[in-house]
Formats: sequence, structure tokens, C-alpha cells
Amino acid sequence: MFKLPTTATAPFCPSEVQGTIDVAPTLPFWQKLLRTAGPGLLISVGYMDPGNWATDIEAGAKFGYQLLFVVVLSSLAAIVLQCLSMRLGIVSGRDLARLCRERYSPPVARAMWLLAEVSIVACDLAEVLGSALAFKLLLQVPLLIGVGLTAFDLLIVLGLQGKGFRRIEAIILALVLTVGASFVVELLLIPPHWPDVARGLWPQPQTWSGTEPWYLAVGILGATVMPHNLYLHSSVVQTRVVRKDLPSKRAAIGLSRIDTIVSLLLALLINAAILILAGSAFHLHGQQSVADIQDAHRLLEPIVGTALAGTLFGIALLASGQSSTFTGTIAGQVLMEGFLELKIPCWQRRLITRGLALIPAFIGVALLGDHAVGKLLVLSQVVLSLQLPFAIFPLIRLTSDRKLMGELRNSWLTSGLSWLLFGAITGANLWLIADLL
Repeated sequence: MFKLPTTATAPFCPSEVQGTIDVAPTLPFWQKLLRTAGPGLLISVGYMDPGNWATDIEAGAKFGYQLLFVVVLSSLAAIVLQCLSMRLGIVSGRDLARLCRERYSPPVARAMWLLAEVSIVACDLAEVLGSALAFKLLLQVPLLIGVGLTAFDLLIVLGLQGKGFRRIEAIILALVLTVGASFVVELLLIPPHWPDVARGLWPQPQTWSGTEPWYLAVGILGATVMPHNLYLHSSVVQTRVVRKDLPSKRAAIGLSRIDTIVSLLLALLINAAILILAGSAFHLHGQQSVADIQDAHRLLEPIVGTALAGTLFGIALLASGQSSTFTGTIAGQVLMEGFLELKIPCWQRRLITRGLALIPAFIGVALLGDHAVGKLLVLSQVVLSLQLPFAIFPLIRLTSDRKLMGELRNSWLTSGLSWLLFGAITGANLWLIADLL
């Protein structure tokens, strides 16, 4: 049996719970797999947060299933990059943020930290807006009050003090299953035309005639491959005990790869379900102007013919926003400890991040009205995409370093694929910036 620490910051500080879950080599394969499972699930939460909802709903409503292939390719790219992050943490015993601080000059490391923090605030802005919308839809309160209510998720963080990392993973699993089950029911209520869905897995040239599909595609990419998740994954895998010998590290990488792939495929299915639902419910019913989660909720009931659809939609949205709260807090702790060697209680970290996200949320809703939420959500995901290259570059360099990784460094095939992804993501961002300017 393993014993989890009961320090005040333990649940949200992976550095303080390193090696608490023993995956002994003598255990049967299924027990080792169950003990390894968890970090991938924590990462997958960031791939199905309210920002994903906004980009997928707008893409599905405006273009039907035509951007479904972007969701699939982005998810496959995420699997490759998260596997690199996982391998870096297991082999080196350090996280990406700490290695960047050790490898790069202080000014460069500080700049990387600031960019990563921007991505966390952008992500938390999406969680604030998504949870606020859920409160409005379920409790019938004004959106500004819903924004204010999101500040109280700090109480959830405080309530989980000392509960252990395994407890956090169990809560995340329950929230993810809630989101998944809700969309299974939604798709049963609004069955799509599956041959058209299958055609959406292949790019259609006529879709890319304007700026808007590119903007949404970059938003989907940013919503799927989140920069701070690359830092987070390299840290949370260290909550499992891994022996220092080469065979043990290989075995740990293999088990963690299964955890990562299965978890991110689950996120892919949920994101695909959101886009397919929007395509079936709105695009095919002539509601191509739907670009807001609130509009989607309002129009679901008359199209489906039952209030259950709208209620399930609101519950899933709230579960999505709350689950992302946990991972955002953990990622913030990892960044501060890795880049700055600074440790603060998790509730203080939560307060700082949420405070920074509440400011643009309040200003945006107060000045632009409730219908600004959709635009703010998509914009937050584009911001995430713009930060991606600054996390991917050091990740590929470090995992290809023979001195750091030894025999477990990237193969030439993995390196080539990773650099191809880096080039594609950077190119898409530069094209969008040039087009918008």
C-alpha cells in the first residue's frame, strides 16, 4: 500500500507527491496499468473545456461536419506531443518547466514562463465564461452574476486540501464521464447523418475560401493542444514510482503511453460529438448563425422537442468548466515551481489565476453584452494556439537530447514527426496573423 501525503498543498503540487503511487514490476499487467492510469486523464480535461465547446459549436453550426478532420488531426497531434512530455518526465525525473530554467538563460526562461502563464489565464478565461453560462442556463441568473459565482470554486480547492492526488483523479474521472454521458444522450436525441459525418473526416477544398474557417481551425488547434498541458504532463507522471534502470523506465513509458492515448481518444470523441451535435442540430436546420454556447442551448430544446437536451447541455458545460479548474491550478503550480522555484499554497495560486481571468470576463460581458461570450471564448483559444510553439520547441529539443534522455531519446521518426507538427502549427499561426493584419 502507498501512503499519500497530507500537506496543505499536496493535491495540487505534483512535486510534493512524487513517487507516491508504487507501480511494482511484480504486479500483474492490469494492476500496473490501473496504478499508472490517471495523469493522462488529468491532461485530457484541458482538451474538452468550454473553449473547445465554443470552437466546435461555431465550426459545426457554420460549416457542418467539414471541420471535423481538424478536430481529429489536432487530437492526434496532441497525442504525439503529450507522449513526448510524458517521456521527458519519466526519463529525466524533472518537468519541462524546470528543465527549461536549467537549460536557457534567465531572461529567456522568464519570457517562456510569462507566455505559459498567458496560456493559463486564457484557458481560465474560457472556464470562467463557460461555467458562468452554465450557471445562467441552470439557475436562470444573469451572466454577470454567473461570472461572479465562478470565483467560489476556490472553496472547492480548499475543500480538497490534503485529499491526495488519487482522489483528485477520481473526481476528474467522474466529471469527464458526466460530460461524455451527456453527449451520448444528446446524439441519441439528434441522430446525425453518419455518411456526411464520415465525409467530414477528409478536408474539402471549398471550405478554405475565406479567413473564417482558418480562424476557427486555429482556434480548434489551440483549444485541443494546450501549451500548459505540456508542462503539466511532464510533472504529474512523476507521482508514480519509477525505478532508475532502463527496463523499468521503458515499461513505465509503455504503460503511460496507453494511459495518454486512451484518455486523449476519449477527449477526441467528446470534441467530435460537440461538433457533430452542432452540425446536426443547427447547420442542417438552417441555423448557421449560431456562434455562441448560449444560443446553442436556447435552440436545442425546440429542435429536439424536449427540455432534457438543454438541461443535459448545461450540466455537461458546468462539469467541463469545473474539471478544468483543477488542472489549471496544478499547471500553475508546476510553472511557478519549475521556472521560478517559488512555492505558494494552492488556494493562493487559484486566487491569482481566477482573479486575472475574471477581469477580462467582467469587462467583456459588461461592455459587449452576453453575446460577446462566444467571441471571447474563440479568441481565448486562438491565444492558446499562438503560445504553442514556445512550449513545443524546447520539448522537442529536450526529448531529442542524447545526454539527457540516453537511449530513450526520440527516434528519427518521432523527431521528424514532431518538427513537422511544430512547423505546421507555427505556419498556421503566422498565416492567421498575416491575414488578420
